[in-house]
Amino acid sequence: MKKAVHFGAGNIGRGFIGEILNKNGFEITFVDMNASVIDALNERHAYEIGLASPEHEKIEITNVQGINNGQDPQQVVKAIAEADLVTTAIGPNILPYIAELIAQGIQGRRTSGKQSPLDFLACENMIGGSEFLGEKVAEYLSDEDKTYVSQYIGFPNAAVDRIVPGQHHTDVLYVEVEPFREWVIDESQLKNTSFKLEGVHYATDLEPFIERKLFSVNSGHATVAYNSAYKGYPTILEGLQHKEVLQALKDVQAETRALLLAKWGSYFTQESLLEYHKVIISRFANPEIVDEVSRVGRTPIRKLGYDERFIRPIRELKERGLNYTAHLDVVGKIFAYQDDQDVQAVELQKKIATTDLLQVIKEVTGLSDPQLLHEIENIVKKYKK
Repeated sequence: MKKAVHFGAGNIGRGFIGEILNKNGFEITFVDMNASVIDALNERHAYEIGLASPEHEKIEITNVQGINNGQDPQQVVKAIAEADLVTTAIGPNILPYIAELIAQGIQGRRTSGKQSPLDFLACENMIGGSEFLGEKVAEYLSDEDKTYVSQYIGFPNAAVDRIVPGQHHTDVLYVEVEPFREWVIDESQLKNTSFKLEGVHYATDLEPFIERKLFSVNSGHATVAYNSAYKGYPTILEGLQHKEVLQALKDVQAETRALLLAKWGSYFTQESLLEYHKVIISRFANPEIVDEVSRVGRTPIRKLGYDERFIRPIRELKERGLNYTAHLDVVGKIFAYQDDQDVQAVELQKKIATTDLLQVIKEVTGLSDPQLLHEIENIVKKYKK
């Protein structure tokens, strides 16, 4: 049986990556610092996924175990040294913290003379996630290690898409997910070509698919969240029942289609993107999923970043002389977002209250374009509560 190591035993790890790996016959070792989850995995070696659909189908995932990387780091190193595939779903900001462990696992493979190729797939909401992880890992490698990596270790970029709402269950391992799922891997970067995962799409150029997903799903979900929050709706489903929120989403989608066609017209058509965006609306409006606005809207400072889901499309639309009014409108509502339980939301409101607004916008967005800064300043003032 093939062996997979997966960093992150959270809802995405168990409810998406774990399902695909299990269906492909992998024994899965989950690596996480959540002791209750790891202990349950080691006690039961199985867990259940529920699909948020009218049928409420249940899927059993078997041949699983866990390692607490805080308590047993050397067990993680050993597992990587013996793995056929390594994946992550821990969040972009956490990737640097697992880099040293991965480097040690690679070193273990080299010193034991292992010559079977191994790929590391960072399944994160970011462009170039696996390459980024590879760069962080390289910081802990010797020249001899790096030669080994160039021969046997791959960091192929990947894009993943599945809505997993915030949830609480008596069973610590049970997770409920939407039926839709998409996992795309850049096959041009693979080192191990001896197998391909069923249920995964392999592409020779991943960037168009990553941008389609990030600018459509992530930007779209956030659009609904911040518009819903501004109007006082607590859930995504409730917000989408109101025409103003739905129209805001459709307006952002229209601008996104224009950008994707301008950049990737050889990959997508207007018709294919329209259909893709209709499916996204139906996913967001799934009556079986009650997703809290606070979950989707959390970490507003990060979402306002220079290369993130609104500022990057705005920059690229402006560069091409295309309309970005709908994206700009959402940015105004992100700056107005308030949630006392969200550290970044509290921090952002404190900055706005105590610092020159234009300076806050520059700092948070990383922008230097005077026109864009002025436009954002005006929209922030418009929605300031």
